[in-house]
Amino acid sequence: MKILHIACLASALWLTGCATTGPSQSDTASTTPPAGPSGPPPQAPHTPVYPNGPLQPISLARASSGEVAALSTPADLWDRIRRGFAMPDLQHELVADREQWYATRPDYMQRMTERSSKYLFHIVEELERRGMPTELALLPYIESAFNPQAVSSAKAAGMWQFMPATGTYFDLKQNAFRDDRRDVLASTRAALDYLQKLHGMFGDWHLALAAYNWGEGSVGRAIARNQKLGLGTGYTELNMPAETRMYVPKLQAVKNIVANPEAFKTELPLIENHPYFQTVDITHDIDVALVATLADVREADFRALNPSFNRPVIFAAGTPQILLPWDNAKVFQRNLEARKEGQYASWTVWSVPSTMTVADAAQRAGMSETDLRKINDIPPRMLIKAGSALMVPRSTTTRQDVSSHLADNGQLAFTPEVVTRRTTVRAGKGETVASIARRYKLATANVADWNDVRANAAFKVGQQVVVYLPVRQASANTRRAVSRSTAGSKRPAASARKGGTPSKVKRR
Repeated sequence: MKILHIACLASALWLTGCATTGPSQSDTASTTPPAGPSGPPPQAPHTPVYPNGPLQPISLARASSGEVAALSTPADLWDRIRRGFAMPDLQHELVADREQWYATRPDYMQRMTERSSKYLFHIVEELERRGMPTELALLPYIESAFNPQAVSSAKAAGMWQFMPATGTYFDLKQNAFRDDRRDVLASTRAALDYLQKLHGMFGDWHLALAAYNWGEGSVGRAIARNQKLGLGTGYTELNMPAETRMYVPKLQAVKNIVANPEAFKTELPLIENHPYFQTVDITHDIDVALVATLADVREADFRALNPSFNRPVIFAAGTPQILLPWDNAKVFQRNLEARKEGQYASWTVWSVPSTMTVADAAQRAGMSETDLRKINDIPPRMLIKAGSALMVPRSTTTRQDVSSHLADNGQLAFTPEVVTRRTTVRAGKGETVASIARRYKLATANVADWNDVRANAAFKVGQQVVVYLPVRQASANTRRAVSRSTAGSKRPAASARKGGTPSKVKRR
């Protein structure tokens, strides 16, 4: 048996040498130039390559580096992740502390791992394609508990927790209709790009992870300080905030639990080594509810795979692909092809031509103010600024889909409503409608209208003039008038009436 085992090993090594030291037929075919006008080019003869010298045993490091393929496929995705572990283990007391924390919360671990089952296969595939350690597939457990809708107090969003500026740097769109920091494919691509960049900067995965949490500038400065003091520059030797200090120990703890769940009395849910979802092209703007119906999935399940959409409609020009559960993708395509009547989208986008109140915008859009506020998340006491991209009902005669410019760049901008109060002021010597208007930064026509005079009219000295001022300005004007009256005479101040009727005049 021993001789047979040695013979089999020698054969495997010989075949490995043949496979890795010379091009295969498929490799040759893939790099062959295309046929020219005179016919296909001559094919290069295939020459087998034999190993030079005696066969040598393969070290464990080479065997685990990917040069030699495993003879058995992973039983499940957890097994596949374990096989790709490539980061050095962090030996630190904080790791044991976090192991204990996770191990004593089985319900939390169960919810977290079950939630990850939708996304893990894709992340592992991307890591393997890039040749990155598969421990990084566990990082969203630390960042967001694999919740793509998670938002931190610092406004980081998505399962990879991108800050707005960092998301923009890595081309994650954030507009009125979607937030790609929550998008499964886009955010994973950006996170792995960022981690590769950080590893290239620091040459160490633990430092790269610290920089992902704390920022590369902060880690760089911490390293420089230690170098200046003659201290070590490893992860455990740097002076870092408590959150960053715990960051890698948390990941190491989860890695240890995944590596040996029985040791921590933890049961990991089965995650098959198979894609959970697939991409489906869309060519028309389409309602989220309609997609869910045609795909025969719950809308909540659809949004779990497509968490970047924050409106009830998907604009094909901005998001030409959606994700659907593997078995439902064909159901959607079949039902979509069979649907020949009716609109796909109930909503479109209106670019607001000028700054206006929500009530005015709702009237022009043909919907209630309440509905307009709800569908566009408009806060109270705000005007809608010119150029804002408002979602409004799509008429039955509208055939044109939303443009790529609006779908990718549409933003909502607001300005506070100016709440004014009726106030009276005294006219000075030679004062006119125009001079009063200039003094309080008002429109001449408004001052004339409020006082029932012509725009070029003049006021007598001490004449009371009606103006509508912002509440704060009106109160300040009243206080000044009372102060002057008290100082100058014993008569009650007549320059302003504090008891005027409040009026919400929304200036445009």
